[in-house]
Amino acid sequence: MNPIVKEQINEELRKQIKINRHIIGVAAGSGLTAKYAEEGGADFILALSSGYFRQKGLSSLAAYLPFLNSNDTVMEFGLKELLPRTKIPVIFGLMSTDPTKNMEKFIQQIKEEGFAGVNNYPTIGLVDGLYREALEEQGVSYTQEVKSISIANKLGLFTVAFVFNKEQAIQMVEAGADVICLHLGLTTGGKLGSKQIQSLQAARSLAKEIFEVVTAKNPKVIKMIYGGPVNKPVDVQFIYDGTNIDGYIGGSVFERIPAEQVVLQVTESFKKTNDVKYEELIEKIISGFTTSDDYIDFIKRYVSLHYKDEISLNEISDILHISRSYLSTLFKKNVGVSFTDYLIEFRLNRALEIYQEKKLPLTTIAELVGYPNYSQFSKIFKKRKGMSPREFINTNITTS
Repeated sequence: MNPIVKEQINEELRKQIKINRHIIGVAAGSGLTAKYAEEGGADFILALSSGYFRQKGLSSLAAYLPFLNSNDTVMEFGLKELLPRTKIPVIFGLMSTDPTKNMEKFIQQIKEEGFAGVNNYPTIGLVDGLYREALEEQGVSYTQEVKSISIANKLGLFTVAFVFNKEQAIQMVEAGADVICLHLGLTTGGKLGSKQIQSLQAARSLAKEIFEVVTAKNPKVIKMIYGGPVNKPVDVQFIYDGTNIDGYIGGSVFERIPAEQVVLQVTESFKKTNDVKYEELIEKIISGFTTSDDYIDFIKRYVSLHYKDEISLNEISDILHISRSYLSTLFKKNVGVSFTDYLIEFRLNRALEIYQEKKLPLTTIAELVGYPNYSQFSKIFKKRKGMSPREFINTNITTS
């Protein structure tokens, strides 16, 4: 592959960030997912062994067990299914700790086969405790992943580095990674999703902390997030607000969770031969409340649709027919902030977006985000951001 591919990809991604404000990467386990992800606007595809296992109905964690050789598996399905079905860059999920491979020769092979770059996955960053200690005693470490990213960078391949803390982020920036992606853990949600809970607020705080260091080290590095509690567009928006994140990478959210929901519902619909109306089916998918997460998702969707109006948790609890106190506790546990704080942050960040897009008077913008009284808007803004709306705009928003 032509060595200038790395620069071309970076240039195209930065262009997309400028146009769309962010980019999307999709970890695809099949040609079908890759094909329609590209059609939907994905900017690049990750070929990860976890995607291969997800297509077989197994958890992403299967990539960490000795069922198959991860690198051989990715090479096989990547060449047969992904590369032939998409024109956007396909990034090879490289298990850098594979003792059966000479990494320099294998990364060269990855390049020659037509993959645009590499990503360190499966990553030892998802392993901890005594097992992690035992692996490192045997020389199996994150340092090997850093070295592989460095090798790929020197070979002119585009590199996406999964990191879990500031130290790893610095190492990967120094290795020449084009994308630093904060891996927030296995994706929650769906039947095979991780049951570990990390709040959205905690995830955003960690992202801000790590990406401040990354930006200081190299402002040109693209900053993305992956997995954990971020599994819906409204969650992505929550993480973006107030940060300098450039994009989102997802795997389960683009193929496992939709497949679980739709295949289940469609099959049930056809089983009941008098219930095959797709309008009703979609309504069931949207409004079916089966877990506590469904209530949280409804609240976030409700805020995104009605933040311009006067809304309260009392009103939402009435709609859902459950106790306000229960809903309040549930929301704070899941998101990491209270409903009131979430609503205020949502409104203030939408106000800044509207100003950047339309340059409307601040009094008009305040009304558009639910504050008909401008002095109230200004007071809340100053309390949250540390300065008045006008001062904040003059300090942080460049006018063109």
